[in-house]
Order: sequence, then structure tokens, then C-alpha cells
Amino acid sequence: MITVTEATATAGALKRLSDEGVSIWLDDLSRKRISTGNLAELVANRHVVGVTTNPSIFQAAIGSGEGYEEQLADLAVRGVTVEEAVRMMTTQDVRAAADILRPAYDASHGADGRVSIEVDPRLAHDTAATVAEAKQLFWLVDRPNVMIKIPATRAGLPAITAVVAEGISVNVTLIFSLERYREVMAAYLAGLEQAAAKGLDLAAIHSVASFFVSRVDSEIDKRLTVIGTDEALALKGRAALANARLAYEAYEEVFTGDRWTALAAAKANRQRPLWASTGVKDPAYKDTLYVDELVAPGTVNTMPEATLNATADHGDIHGDTVTGGYAQARADLEAVERLGISYDEVVGKLEDEGVAKFEVAWQELLDAVTKSLDSKGVEA
Repeated sequence: MITVTEATATAGALKRLSDEGVSIWLDDLSRKRISTGNLAELVANRHVVGVTTNPSIFQAAIGSGEGYEEQLADLAVRGVTVEEAVRMMTTQDVRAAADILRPAYDASHGADGRVSIEVDPRLAHDTAATVAEAKQLFWLVDRPNVMIKIPATRAGLPAITAVVAEGISVNVTLIFSLERYREVMAAYLAGLEQAAAKGLDLAAIHSVASFFVSRVDSEIDKRLTVIGTDEALALKGRAALANARLAYEAYEEVFTGDRWTALAAAKANRQRPLWASTGVKDPAYKDTLYVDELVAPGTVNTMPEATLNATADHGDIHGDTVTGGYAQARADLEAVERLGISYDEVVGKLEDEGVAKFEVAWQELLDAVTKSLDSKGVEA
């Protein structure tokens, strides 16, 4: 973890990124990060104005047990179920992080200063259960700057609409395809329209759409390597950026259209694109690739700490690197398709795998907490 002095000395690229209209969110949270003051340091010195969590992040944090011992002992004495124990621990962390970020929330009128917490991934294909869990999490955290994460599955789309219609801010996660992204934006607009019909204040509702980046390259690069031609190898590392840039093009189209204009008149907020999965998986690529090359106004980039540190150290932030690249982005994806790699098959596979990975991480977290509760002599 960084020191204040190190952070102050190396924040130049992060400031430039913020100045370009990109909100920097940290893709990590743990009890230790809160209790040591590390999160507060990142907010103060690294331009961090938000936090995202997911089941894998909580599995790593709580599964280690570090910082959770006292709360686990208390929960064991009370004889709570493992599901309740997990939710008590995760919502406590999110509540504490939300308090740290509250000044950023106030300063940005609710756009930033956000902390996201995800519905149980096992509910990803159950609309009604997702809505119920989202409402419960919003109540449990009890902070205005919480965002409830809902996966962009087929069942998740109507859940997004229903939750937004309740006036709850939503982070839509696990978006890989351009078609699904358009459906997500439509679901958000529908939720705003329903909220307006109920007389809710649209200015108080915010949303981000988490469009995943690096996993697209990981899957397509693997297939390009198998093909092995010069043409195929030349396309490696280009599909993910192309996909994200075309997503931003779709965002610009939707949030300047007639449907949006009516909502904007009622002081609604745009659903900002959030670049997720921005840690570079291939060591052959620059470790700030998905930061340097996805700079556009009105976006969020949520980074693991390693990517945040790399950007602070040697990020190359030189203005908008998205809006001028739509034609090339389209050409790159078309070139991949011509080689026999199906875009639809890839993004469908990634969505299925994304949900499955979070389900596995959640189960591992439940298992670890069960073991901790059992070790204290209480039946989980």
C-alpha cells in the first residue's frame, strides 16, 4: 500500500485523467484498506472518487479473515446464518467506504463518491429475486451514495428497470456486447420514466454501465493466436478497445436522442459508461493500456490498485482517445469476424463465464465464513 508522500509525488497522470472527465474509481475493498486509512489516502492523494466491489473482491478480503475476526466472533455468538453473516460484513465495509467517500459524493452532486455492492450472483437469472435483493441491500447499507450492482443478464434487464423505478441508483455489471449495452441503456431509461411517473426526483438517481474490457482481448487473442497468420496476430490487443469505443459511440447516440431529451428536461442523469476489467492480463501489453486508450469525457475507469499505481507512475494521458476512433474500431471488429471468430459467440461466452465466476467466488466466500463460524462452536 502507498504512503502519502509517494501518492502526492506520482499523481500527475491521475490528475490529467480526472481533468479529461474520467472519474477514477478503485476496484477493490477490504476491512484492512478501510481501517489502515489506505482508502482515505487514495481519495486524498490519488484522485479516487469511487469504489467498486464484486463477489471475487469480497471473497479475497473476507476469505483471508484479516480484520474480520471480532465481527465473526460476534456473529457466531448470535448464531446467525452464513448468508446473514456475509451480508453483515460486506455491508459494513460498504457503509464505511461510503462514509469516507461522502465528500466526493456531495461535491459531484451524486455522480461520484459512490460505493457499489452486488446482488447475490446466484440470483442473476431470477428477476424478482434480484429486485428484492437490491432493495434489501439498499436498506442495509443505508447510505445515499451506495450503488447496487445488477448483472446485465437477460433476467437482469427488467430488474434494472424496476430498481431504478424505485429511485435506487444502479451499477449494471458484466456487460460485454454492444447489443446488450443498448438494452441496458434502454432498461435504465425505462426505469427513469417509471420513476418520473411516480413523482420521484430524477436528479437523485444515478447509474453507471460497467462495460468489461480486458476479458474481451483475453478470449479473442487466444483465438487469433490459434489462427496464427500475420493478419490474425496483427489484430491482437485491438478487439477490446474497439468494442469499448463503439460502446461509447452507442452511449453518445442514446443520450442525445429524443427519448433522453424528455428525461433530461426532468433533470435526469446520464448513465455513464464505466470501463471495468481494466487490469491488463497479457504481460506483452503496456499495463496502463486500458486506461491510456479509453479516455473520454463523462466516463468512469475502475482500476485494481496495481493499475492505479501503474497509471500514476507512467500513464500516458494525452486527451480523448475514444471519440475519434469509431471507424477504426468498426474495421478491427470486422477484421476479427472475417477470420472466422464470431463476435456474438465470444461475448455470449464471456457473459456466461462472468456470472459463473462470481457464483464460484460467492460460494467460496460462504464456505470460508461457514468454516469460521463453525470453528467458534456455532452451527452455520
